[in-house]
Amino acid sequence: MSTTDEDSVQTTPPTNRLAWRDTNIYGSDTRDTLIGGLWASEGITNAYLYSMLEIICFFTNTFYLYDDRKQLVRKDGQQLRPGNYFVVTTGSISVTDEVPLICAVSLPSGPRVESFRESVFQRDRQCVITGNKAMYAHVGRWMGFEATHIFSLAFERQWNDRNLSRLITVPPANESHGSINSVQNGIMLTCEMHRFFASYELAINPDDNYKIVCFTADLSPFHIAGRHLDQTFIDNPLRPPDDLLRWHFRQAVLVNIKGVGEPTYEDDFPP
Repeated sequence: MSTTDEDSVQTTPPTNRLAWRDTNIYGSDTRDTLIGGLWASEGITNAYLYSMLEIICFFTNTFYLYDDRKQLVRKDGQQLRPGNYFVVTTGSISVTDEVPLICAVSLPSGPRVESFRESVFQRDRQCVITGNKAMYAHVGRWMGFEATHIFSLAFERQWNDRNLSRLITVPPANESHGSINSVQNGIMLTCEMHRFFASYELAINPDDNYKIVCFTADLSPFHIAGRHLDQTFIDNPLRPPDDLLRWHFRQAVLVNIKGVGEPTYEDDFPP
């Protein structure tokens, strides 16, 4: 399958996200109602579990979490322990029917994207997740790096329908390329990090000092979970707006935490 100016939709058999979960969330203490689950990576705290539940569920009253020992889990900054958790509330619980925007991880091409790539590379000059620098950036060599759309180019129609151009203060030099190709909708990543970010297995939480949140054990060898973005990137006026990072983080929670999780797909890179 080839790509032009769009990411393409994947049709190969999916992989089950349950394979790497070490934590489950139930709607009762009988384990008969699975609400969701996750891999409790470094940096995911008890408070995170509460806040992520508020993304995937609707509650009509205050709720609390209890662990396997029937001990109250406080909404605090303690690292979340792997295990089983149970929601206790006097109200009702319903799981959201919000559907995340998912497509295959691909490398879009075309003149609109080339301009986007160059703008992102010149701003960042390193992977914003790992900190790996492009050693030959001064001669325009970016081998091993990708300019990654935060809101995927595959969903330009949804971008326009939601009027997300309102978040962009720096349009592309050629406005016919579309606001989705603004430098503010992109970050520079290594090729490996591009795959994880585009598949929502990695996200940035702007509401926790731009913490890097990992949703799969595959990222363990990189030692990035729980780290925060470099302050230089955060202070750059050309960086992505918080609302776009917040949208991507929400998608990651819906994809990885809700129910049994969304299917994962093989990369769809052109030959």
